[in-house]
Amino acid sequence: MIRSFCLACIALLLLGSCQKVKETTYSVNVRFSEAASPEAKDGRLLLMFSSDDSKEPRFQINDGLNTQLIFGMNVDSMDPGKPITFDETVFGYPYPSMADIPPGEYNVQALLHVYETFNLATGHTVKLPMDNGEGQQWNSSPGNLYSKPFKIRVGSNGIANVSVEMDQVIPPIEEPEDTEWIKHIKMKSEKLSEFYGRDIYLGAHVLLPKGFDEHPEAKYPLMVFHGHFPSDFSGFRTTPPDPNLEPDYSARFDMKGYNIIQQQEAYDFYKRWNEPDFPRFLIIEIQHPTPYYDDSYAVNSASQGPYGDAITYELIPYIEKEFRGMGEGWSRFLYGGSTGGWEALAVQVKYPEEYNGCFAACPDPIDFRAYCLTNIYEDENAYYYDAAHKKLEVPSHRDYLGNIQSTLRQGNHLELVLGDKSRSGQQWDIWEATYSPQGDDGYPVRIWDKMTGEIDHEVAEYWKENYDLRYIMERDWDKLGENLKGKIHIYCGDMDNYYLNNAVYLMEDFLESTTDPYYEGEVLYGDRAEHCWNGDPELPNAISRLRYNSMYVPKIMKRIAESAPNGADLTSWRYE
Repeated sequence: MIRSFCLACIALLLLGSCQKVKETTYSVNVRFSEAASPEAKDGRLLLMFSSDDSKEPRFQINDGLNTQLIFGMNVDSMDPGKPITFDETVFGYPYPSMADIPPGEYNVQALLHVYETFNLATGHTVKLPMDNGEGQQWNSSPGNLYSKPFKIRVGSNGIANVSVEMDQVIPPIEEPEDTEWIKHIKMKSEKLSEFYGRDIYLGAHVLLPKGFDEHPEAKYPLMVFHGHFPSDFSGFRTTPPDPNLEPDYSARFDMKGYNIIQQQEAYDFYKRWNEPDFPRFLIIEIQHPTPYYDDSYAVNSASQGPYGDAITYELIPYIEKEFRGMGEGWSRFLYGGSTGGWEALAVQVKYPEEYNGCFAACPDPIDFRAYCLTNIYEDENAYYYDAAHKKLEVPSHRDYLGNIQSTLRQGNHLELVLGDKSRSGQQWDIWEATYSPQGDDGYPVRIWDKMTGEIDHEVAEYWKENYDLRYIMERDWDKLGENLKGKIHIYCGDMDNYYLNNAVYLMEDFLESTTDPYYEGEVLYGDRAEHCWNGDPELPNAISRLRYNSMYVPKIMKRIAESAPNGADLTSWRYE
């Protein structure tokens, strides 16, 4: 009897204790003010938390070890003043749910990455983020709405009664002004405008040679520097480094005062550009951002449109006409690193007679059997190694000693938070937007399930036939070989941060052992060199990456001497 009474008392005490426990809640309401926009908006609504006070949360989201927290969802016709609720069901990175956020103090910020509606020539209607002069950057794109950060506390009971109002609008970006040396052009592309159902423009920054105005009879070879979106022509400065410039620190290169080094290299290039023995060229950096990335990868694609044809057959002839380029394939050369390295090689392969040589440094994967560390044709899953009893994630970034900063799954999940349907504006999504067929909904078809990493091998075969550069060259060498002899130059560090050297090894195997006719080019590797090694065996990446515009000139001049057709103009542009 006494025992039964005690058990009943304990039960009542436990019940009372449970009733006192507060319910855990994770809820943040986000709205934008009518002052920020009186109109409804479509887009990707992002909510960020940061425990680092050094800068706004929107500038602290990345794929590295120092990333802060972000959650995202699509919104359609979001009205001013109408709150949208983020709760623990909204997917996030690096924590998949707000319920996983550790207790503590955080700066909170919201941002709406605005989408516009495109009626494509394919018959599809899609919603995409238009580039607004910034080079497709979600955290700084003009017209995007955002809130000023403020502090909140995440407690053991979660997040409750937090409201965030986006009352700020990212302002427009000023266009760069022409100078004596650098001219800026923008032209409407008829091919791209037809594809997107609205006016689409291509741009370029043009570096003029010394004596351009004094030698109106001269016509010039063209050097095309491919790469990420350039806000202006880079690496050219007519004055010495600013003596008042405060030295900064480059974590990437472990260098103090790297900003001063950059200015000095830019000034040194200006002096070299003016020396009597330096050949007189036109150099261009192209602006071709798309709704999917900061550049188009310079090829035609199902979802992005005919950028390859637009650049090669519209933009470049326009530039050559405006600035007295020779306008012939033997006088055009391509170079670049990383994205620009892939573009240089891809454009040379896809337009073999329109260009006379490419210098591809640390190119993005040029053989999809080594799509970084994934073989998209044979692997079943991109995120995990094949094993019966162990689940090991595939890494995506290392340093030259092999230390890992991120995995493939983590990087792709960040992209999924920033935007679904390949709309994150990040690396894996732009490869997908470039290489994939267009789906029934008008967006690129996934190469793998973004959540699980399961590979779609039917899509992989489409990639293979259209964009696997090693496969295409090997498949079509009987047609391409004569037009590519002497034109292929590839450089990569053997400790590339993104494992890009693996695909270069496979390309080299083909070029060196099976090409007939022999390719007559070069493939070189930098010992223990990280990403962006571009062929200089003596200087470190930190310096050689600043010398793209001059380091290949001797090889270009040799190529011109060996390949220019009879009667070609080899003199009008060789003045002092």
